[in-house]
Amino acid sequence: MEVTSAHIFAAGVLLAWLAGIRVYLTVFGVGIAGAMGWVALPEALEATTSPWVLGVSGLLALVEFFADKIPGVDSIWDLLQTLARIPAGAFLAAATISPDGELGVGMLAAGAGVTLTSHFLKTGTRALINTSPEPASNWLASLGEDILTAGSLALAIFNPWVALVIVLVVSLGFALIFWWLARKTLRGLRWLMGKTTNPPPGQP
Repeated sequence: MEVTSAHIFAAGVLLAWLAGIRVYLTVFGVGIAGAMGWVALPEALEATTSPWVLGVSGLLALVEFFADKIPGVDSIWDLLQTLARIPAGAFLAAATISPDGELGVGMLAAGAGVTLTSHFLKTGTRALINTSPEPASNWLASLGEDILTAGSLALAIFNPWVALVIVLVVSLGFALIFWWLARKTLRGLRWLMGKTTNPPPGQP
């Protein structure tokens, strides 16, 4: 399949979006794809094939895999990773469309915005899921994010547009879940506040 500028742009947006969900797995996947010769990386992305980058990103991806499945710990982890996901997503987006290794300011800003959006969607949804008394929903959501990221990276090698559409559709599903959980949580808080402010009949 011919690689066009539109495909390259889609790949950049896709990597920025995935960085907001699983930044270390995304960097590791890009590096492995380049190191194994599965895809010809742009000059600016060749740094991801470094053994040091592969080793560190692979180790952190493994740490994140387990930390992200523990209720409460995942929210703390997400908060701390804000400092890593946003700049990494901006770099991945700008580096993907750069033909000469120079990172454009506009694409850096766009990549940061895309990553911030997916990061906010992930952290917000997971924070609301943590209000559930059972841990299964947290574990399933985390596993779904792992599969989505790994699958999208694999598909992006052949058709980044299809991968991007799949990611956006799944993310829309997460957004709807976020909206539903937010409404449910707010109703619960209103009921609880009304119950505590209104004493039972017969009490002053």
